[in-house]
Amino acid sequence: MAQGLLIDMDGVVYGGDVMIPHADEFIARLLQQRIPFMFMTNNSQRTRLEAVRKLGRLGIEVSEDHIYTSAMATGKFLASQIPRSTAYVLGEGGLLTSLHENGVTLVDTDPDFVVLGEGRNFTLEMVQRAVDMILAGAKFITTNRDPSPKKKGWNNLGIAATTAMIEEATGIKAFVIGKPGPVMMRSARKALGLETAETTVIGDTMDTDIQGGVQMGYKTILVLSGITKKEELKNYAFRPDLVVDSVKEIKFPLPWW
Repeated sequence: MAQGLLIDMDGVVYGGDVMIPHADEFIARLLQQRIPFMFMTNNSQRTRLEAVRKLGRLGIEVSEDHIYTSAMATGKFLASQIPRSTAYVLGEGGLLTSLHENGVTLVDTDPDFVVLGEGRNFTLEMVQRAVDMILAGAKFITTNRDPSPKKKGWNNLGIAATTAMIEEATGIKAFVIGKPGPVMMRSARKALGLETAETTVIGDTMDTDIQGGVQMGYKTILVLSGITKKEELKNYAFRPDLVVDSVKEIKFPLPWW
């Protein structure tokens, strides 16, 4: 039976613009042993090429086929719901590219969907227009619901905050595509060509990667090189299958392979 990995990026192989020690060796080992894997990220701003280039600058060499984003999952979802649909988009590069690739037409009036992604280039006027479209019947989709890190000087409001603003203004809840939601968790697995029992998720966040993996029936590995601290595990009703300090400690075959 084939076995493969869905791997989070920030907190697992890098932190900000710094590679986590030995992450390059870990990925090189996966490539050498021909273990199927994809980086699975909620970030909808970057295209696959931009993600590959960032990893390359850090010394991690992969191809675009190793990248799966919430933007890609969003494009596939919209195409499955209404083929050749229309969308009004609050978002940037990666999201716009994915929607185009999936046959979604971007419009400024009467869209089938209002789609919200990360970005700094849309205005309150554009948000108000999105609110009016949702009140007129457009379906509200958000690529993910990642919170702001709440750090001084952070240059992105955080998509959870923008989503909440539009929800309050419309009284309508967004349909969320990204982790830990099942749409992206299932879509990424299928893109990798795996079955549920063949899939392991590696992440640093209990509330997204690990929770999403547990809910989908995937095996999960928590790395402590990012957000989650070991003492915080007691706060959760679910547990990862394996906890390690970093990807350096992950040995193959895994206990369940």
